[in-house]
Amino acid sequence: MGAGDSSGNGRRNVLLLLVDDLKPALGCYGDPIAKSPNIDRLAAGGMRFDMAYCNQAVCAPSRNNLFLGMRSTSIGVYGLSRNFRKAIPDAVTMPQYFSRHGYESIAVGKTFHVGHGNEDDEASWTRPAIHEKVVEYHLPESTDGGQLTREEAYFSNQELGNIGSLPRGSAWEKADVDDETYADGRIAGHGIRLLREAAERPGKPFFLALGFVKPHLPFTAPAKYWDLYDPADFSLAGYTRPPKDAPPFAGKSGGEIVNYSPLNTDNLREESTQRQLIHGYYASLSYADAQIGKVLAALEQFGLEDNTVVVLWGDHGWHLGDHGIWTKHTNYEQCNRIPVIVRAPGVTKPGTASNHLVETVDLYPTIAGLAGLPAPEQIPQKIDGINLVPVLRDPSTILRDHAFHCYPRGGRLGRAIRTRRYRMVEWTPWNSRLQEEPVYELYDYQNDPNETVNLAESSPEVMNRLKAILATHPEPVKLQ
Repeated sequence: MGAGDSSGNGRRNVLLLLVDDLKPALGCYGDPIAKSPNIDRLAAGGMRFDMAYCNQAVCAPSRNNLFLGMRSTSIGVYGLSRNFRKAIPDAVTMPQYFSRHGYESIAVGKTFHVGHGNEDDEASWTRPAIHEKVVEYHLPESTDGGQLTREEAYFSNQELGNIGSLPRGSAWEKADVDDETYADGRIAGHGIRLLREAAERPGKPFFLALGFVKPHLPFTAPAKYWDLYDPADFSLAGYTRPPKDAPPFAGKSGGEIVNYSPLNTDNLREESTQRQLIHGYYASLSYADAQIGKVLAALEQFGLEDNTVVVLWGDHGWHLGDHGIWTKHTNYEQCNRIPVIVRAPGVTKPGTASNHLVETVDLYPTIAGLAGLPAPEQIPQKIDGINLVPVLRDPSTILRDHAFHCYPRGGRLGRAIRTRRYRMVEWTPWNSRLQEEPVYELYDYQNDPNETVNLAESSPEVMNRLKAILATHPEPVKLQ
C-alpha cells in the first residue's frame, strides 16, 4: 500500500472510519455525558454534519447504500441475508471505483455486512479483507461456559438453521483486559500496521476502510471504559410509548436485543436494566473512540495526515429506550440520524458544522470528489447520492431540501421524507393480502422533538407538500 501520489495529479488517500451502531451520542454533537475525545478532535479539524441520515436503519442495507451510492429502494435489498450482487451483479462499489483509478483498496473489520448468510464482496478489495468478530466474549460465564451463542452464530454464518436452540450470550461484559482482547483493538492495530506500510512505500494512493464494531451489541469493552461513567448520571428516555395515533406496525418490541441474556420484554422496562444498557452503550462507544484515536495518531505520526481524506460514518442510529424501543429497525429519528464527520486537507475548514441534509448515499460521490477522482458516472449503477464538496467548502451551501430513508415491516414499506422540520412516512402495502390504502405518519421536530404525536390527520397542508416531494422519488424496487 502506498503513501499517496506526490506527482501533482491531486490524488489523495482515503481513510474511511465505519462505526457500527453509532448514533450522534458524542461530545462534538453536544452530548454532555459521552467521553469521545478522539472523534471530537477529528470533528474539530474538519466538518461535522448535524443533519445526516442513513438510508435504512439496519447494517447490511446501510452498508450497501454507502458502498454502492444507491438507496435500498433502488437496489431492492432490504434485509441482512441477501448479497447485493444478486440484485446488481455488475455494480462498481466505492472501493472498486478507487482501485480502478490506481488505488489500493483494503478493508479491515466490519465493512460490508458478513453474517446471517451474507458474505463479503471480494471484488471490492485489492487484497483479501481482514475480518474480525462482531460478537465475541472473553469471560466463559458470558457464554454458558464457552458455548456458541445465537448472535455469535448469526455473525459467523454457523448453525443458521438452528439458531433458536443455541444459548443466549450476555448482553454485556466488563473484564479487566487490554484493548486488543476485543475486535476493535485488533482492528486499530491492523490499521496502524497498514498506515506504517503506506509510509514506507510511497507512490501509490490508498483507500483504507476500517470497520469498528462497537458500540454494537454485546457491550463487551475493557473495564476501564466502563469506569469512565457513573450509571447514575445517565438520563433515561423521556418518552417511552409509541407516538399517539401512530400505526401499530411502525414500532417494534424486543427483536435483536432479546437474543442476549438476561434481557426480555419485561425487564427492559426496569430502570436498572435500562441504566445497564445505556452504560454499556457509552462504555463501548468510548472504547471504539480510543481505538480510532490510535489510528488517527498513527496517520499523523507517519506523515500521511496532510494528504489523506478522513471520513467517519455511523451506519445508523440506535434507540436507547425512546418509544420503548432498543436497537434499530425503525423509521424514527433516534434510529436514522447518524454522525458524519469529514476532514479533507485544503477543503474543509477546522471546526465547521453544517445543517445540510445528508444521506449515506452522498458519501460515494463526495469521497471520490475529495480524492481527486472523476465523478462516478460511467459505472453500471445509477448513483442516488450527491457530491457534497460544495458544502464542505462553504457550509451555507444548500444542495437539497430533504433526506430520504425507508424501512420494511409486516408486508409494508415505509418510505420517509425528512426535512429540517418534519418527517413524513408513507407505509404502502407490498403484500397482496393486505388490501389497504397507504398509512401515514407525520412528526414536527420543531414543536415535538420526541415524536409523541402523529400529526398526519391534522396537518393536511404539510402532508400535501411532503407527499409531493415523495412523488419525485422513483417507485421502489420490490423486495428481492
